[in-house]
Amino acid sequence: MAAEVVDEEIGDRPGVPRPRQTPGLVGHGAAEPAFAEGLARGRLHHAWLIGGPAGIGKATLAYRVARRLLAYPAGGGPAGLAIPADHPVHGQVAGLAHPNLVALRRHRQPGAKTLPTKISVDMVRKALDLFASTAADSGWRICVLDSAEDLNANAANALLKVLEEPPPRALFLILAHQPGRLLPTIRSRCRAMLLRPLSDGEVGAAIRALPEPFVQPEDGALARAVALSEGSVGRALGLLDPVTAGLVAEVETLLSRGATPDWGRVLKLAETLNGRDGEERFAAAGDAVLRFVSAELDRRRGEPVHRLAALVEVCDAFARNAREAATYNLDRRPVILSLFTDLSRAG
Repeated sequence: MAAEVVDEEIGDRPGVPRPRQTPGLVGHGAAEPAFAEGLARGRLHHAWLIGGPAGIGKATLAYRVARRLLAYPAGGGPAGLAIPADHPVHGQVAGLAHPNLVALRRHRQPGAKTLPTKISVDMVRKALDLFASTAADSGWRICVLDSAEDLNANAANALLKVLEEPPPRALFLILAHQPGRLLPTIRSRCRAMLLRPLSDGEVGAAIRALPEPFVQPEDGALARAVALSEGSVGRALGLLDPVTAGLVAEVETLLSRGATPDWGRVLKLAETLNGRDGEERFAAAGDAVLRFVSAELDRRRGEPVHRLAALVEVCDAFARNAREAATYNLDRRPVILSLFTDLSRAG
C-alpha cells in the first residue's frame, strides 16, 4: 500500500518541487535587489507584502530571502540572495526543519482527511509561537504566509496584532494574489512589492529547468500551455496536466454552443469541477470562461452595446459567484449551471 501523504499543500504537483525546495528564481530581476539592499544597510523592513498573480514565483522569492537570512544570521555573507549550493540551510528550509522559520499555509496535517479551506486563528497563533522567544542564534525569525487570501477574519486580526508591534529581528513575508483585498490595516504595516507576470520565454524556461522526476512535455503541449498561462508557471503546469487540459477543452467546446447548451455535458462538467480535487481545475475553467468572453467581445464589437453589455454582465456574475464559492466553500455546481443558463439567455 502506498504511503499516505501527510503534508499535502495547495499547488502540489507530481514531480514538481515546492517553492521552498527551489533555490533559483526565474525573472523578477528588480525584486531581489530591494531585499539585498536592505540586508546590506542593516535596515530590512519587518513585513513585506509580496503581491502578484498566482504561480509567478512569489513563494520562491520569499524562501530565497529566508534562506539568505538564516544562512548568515550575524550578517555578512555574499552579495545578493544566493547562498552556496552545499549550505545546510537549503535542506532545512526545504523540509521546514529550521528552528527560526515557520510556514503559515493551508496544508493537510497527519490524521486529517482533507485540506482546510482557510487558515484559522489557531493556525496563526501556533505559527506565531516562534516569535514569543528569542531566536536560538540571535538571528532572524521568519514567517512565510502563503497566501494572505486564505486567512479567515479572526486569523487576519491575530496576525495584525503582531505586525503592529513586531519583536526584534522578526520578518514576515506575506504573499497575496490580490493584495488590494487584504485588510487596509495589514497593508499599511507592510512594505509592498508587486511582482509582474513572467514573459512567455521565462515561463517556458522555468518549466524546462524542472529536474526529474518531472516529465518534460512535448514542445507543442508546452507552447500551448505557455500561451495560455498569462505569465504564470503554476498556471502553465496546470494546463499541462492531461485531466485539466481535457476539462478546459470541454469548457471551450460547451461555451462555443452559446444559446443551445448541451445540458447533459454541462451537468457532467459541473459534477467534475465540484469534486474534492476540483479547486485548481475550477480555476482553470474560470480562466477559459474569461478568455471566451474576451474573444467574443472582440469578435462582436460591431453589435449594439446592450448585447455586449449582457455578455459582460454574465462574466461579472460568474466571477462573483466563483469568488463566493471559494470564500465560503460552497457547492460549485450552481456556479457552472448559472453560467451556462445566463449565456444562453444573453445570446
